[in-house]
Amino acid sequence: MVIPLAVVVAALCVALAGWATWFVVADRAVVLRQLWGGAVVEGVLLVQAVVLAVVQATGSQDVDGVLLWGYVVTQLVILPVAAAWAFAERTRWSSVVLLVAALTVAFLEYRLLQIWGTV
Repeated sequence: MVIPLAVVVAALCVALAGWATWFVVADRAVVLRQLWGGAVVEGVLLVQAVVLAVVQATGSQDVDGVLLWGYVVTQLVILPVAAAWAFAERTRWSSVVLLVAALTVAFLEYRLLQIWGTV
């Protein structure tokens, strides 16, 4: 697993979570720019999934494929579901949903590093 890419994903998720926290404190709903921020994170997650597929296909690391790809697929699903929920829910709770989703993806990124054996 490419560690700098994992650090970028985690940093983007923490930044998105901080932005969502600001909106929770201000009692505001999610805005479209935040959803675009989530889309950027999702794009980086897709790049990471492709890199993981290539690295795993070369057989350079022996990891449990089911566990690894379970985490990767879960990461790829969380933000789009949270974005749809936040878009439908036009209260401050939409910011809470985005906050929880961003922190969850950051934690799953840490777990991916543990599964890969780098942490």
